[in-house]
Order: sequence, then structure tokens, then C-alpha cells
Amino acid sequence: MKNTWTEWKGGSLWFTALMIVLCMEVMEAPGYAGSPTDSMKTTIDEVLRIVRKQELKQPQNAEERRHLLEKVVEARFDYTEMSRRALGAPWNQLTDQQKQEFVDLFRKLLTNSYADKIETYSGEGVQYLNERTEKDYAEVRTKVLSGKTEIPLDYRLINRSDDWRVYDVVVDGVSLVNNYRGQFTKILRASSYSDLVDQLRKKSDKLTAP
Repeated sequence: MKNTWTEWKGGSLWFTALMIVLCMEVMEAPGYAGSPTDSMKTTIDEVLRIVRKQELKQPQNAEERRHLLEKVVEARFDYTEMSRRALGAPWNQLTDQQKQEFVDLFRKLLTNSYADKIETYSGEGVQYLNERTEKDYAEVRTKVLSGKTEIPLDYRLINRSDDWRVYDVVVDGVSLVNNYRGQFTKILRASSYSDLVDQLRKKSDKLTAP
């Protein structure tokens, strides 16, 4: 079966923007505050603490640094919800074991894609624009500032046990979840779920390889 995987054309933009948000200084829109936004700020502050810790910048501590950063990001991102939405209707036909396998592979794909950006990117900061909430859902709109470039970056969150968790990221109007769902649907129509899992595994391993 020919590999039908294609790169999300906004993928590198999203990963770069995500890392700016998580690693650079935050500039607030005057007078604005809100629970979902505060949740994002909590994550950003913790990532900044890790990034700025001098001892973790040493080459021999690179693996520990990455592990700590991934742990912080994972605490804010709901990878199960992201996986469910990205896979779509076929999710309901999976066993619990298959669901966990899919979540693990999708999480690995995303984390391996953005890991190196933390070490290499520098930018001016992020401006929080506004926040919209509706029951257990919220969207936090931000603008990533990098030189003369401004990248619209919005977080979609869901309330889980009184904690706001990210389930989608939208860069300049392009949804990460929708984009992957389109790719997954094409693979499923052309082949099978087993082939999709195999492609996810190969893609993740390729990103992991030095």
C-alpha cells in the first residue's frame, strides 16, 4: 500500500507558533482576564521556568529537559480528545486498547514534531486578544509576534473536572484536528485502520530518528 501521508501545509507554522506561545514572554491585552486564559498562562509560566533553568541547558541534561517540557504540555493538552476528534466516527468502533494505542501514537507524532523547536526558536512574544466561553467549551485567541510577522493562533479548550484542557489549535484559520481528520479519512477510505496505525507509527519513528 502506497504511503498516502502528506504533511499539513501549516504544520511547521503551527509547531513554531506553539513553541513561541509556550516559551516566550507573554504580553497581555490591557484589562483582560479569564479562566481559560489563566490556565494557558499557568502552563506558559511553568514552561518558562524550565526553559530558563541554567542547569537544564547543559547538553547532558537535554533529555531531562525535554521530558519535563513534554510533561507540562501534556498536562494542558487533552490528547485523548484530540485523537477522538481527529479520527472521527471510526473512534467509536475501537476497543479500549485500540483507543489507547491510537492516542499514544498521535501524541508521539505531535510531541516529536515540536520538540526541537523549543531549543532553536526565539521570538518577541505573544499577545492575548480575547476569550470566548460557552458552557464547557472555550476559545482563547492569541497573536504570536516574531519580528515583523504576526501569526493568529487560537486555542480551543474543554473543561475537564474544573480544568481547561486544549483539544485543538487553529493557526491562521487552519485547524490542526480538522487537518489530520482529513488525512486520516483519506487513508481509511483507501486502505484500513491497521494501515493508518502503521503509517502513524512509521511517521513517529521517522521523526524520532536522529
